[in-house]
Amino acid sequence: MYRVVFIRHGQSIWNKKKIFTGWTDVDLSPGGIREAKVAASILRNEKICFDIAFTSYLKKAIRTLWIVLDRMDLMWIPVHKTWRLNERHYGALQGLSKPQTARRIGKEKVMEWRRGYYTRPPELEKEDDRFPGNDPRYSDIDKKLLPAAESLKDVQIRVMKYWENTVVPQVRKGRRVLISSHGNTLRSMVMHFDNISTRDVKDLNIPTGIPFTYEFDDNFNVTGHHYHGEQKKAQKAAERVAGELG
Repeated sequence: MYRVVFIRHGQSIWNKKKIFTGWTDVDLSPGGIREAKVAASILRNEKICFDIAFTSYLKKAIRTLWIVLDRMDLMWIPVHKTWRLNERHYGALQGLSKPQTARRIGKEKVMEWRRGYYTRPPELEKEDDRFPGNDPRYSDIDKKLLPAAESLKDVQIRVMKYWENTVVPQVRKGRRVLISSHGNTLRSMVMHFDNISTRDVKDLNIPTGIPFTYEFDDNFNVTGHHYHGEQKKAQKAAERVAGELG
């Protein structure tokens, strides 16, 4: 049996302010830093260890990983960063207030952008500073691969390609893997693992800062999954995410 531990980054500054973030590189809030420290304590107390870690190019996921590895005395393990584990790109919504956008455009449309599987938000112009092709961290990536906006389906395609080609081979070698990523990134993976339909995925919520494990058989079919720490706390955190507008 194989196991992989996942964690959504702690609360970010823009999470707290209810701003659409996407690929905007904002940092953790003080609350998010506390969440990462608590996550590390939970994993350490449960005597969980890691050999290798994966994260995105965005600092809120990177810093969450740093805090966890630091407090577990695992700063020395290899860490692989990839844009394919970035959050969903929210296009022209990035930087906008979620409540104000909902009042202007309508809550139903905002929730469709946030929770729908096929719907992309309005795209960025390629000349926009927010387009990843204008960001030096993505300079080595073919601009044709970089999104101007993404649906959850788009996210799932890029994430699962990385999972199958890069992460799974490490797990098969017996490496104990930790993935620090983002809400929609992890939603797309859980949707795949649990065979959640495109209709029901709208109700799937991943809380910030609470690690969870998936277990797989030799064919990488899911045999079990659970949150670490207090299950009631994880459930309440997921319910808070469900009440957000994006």
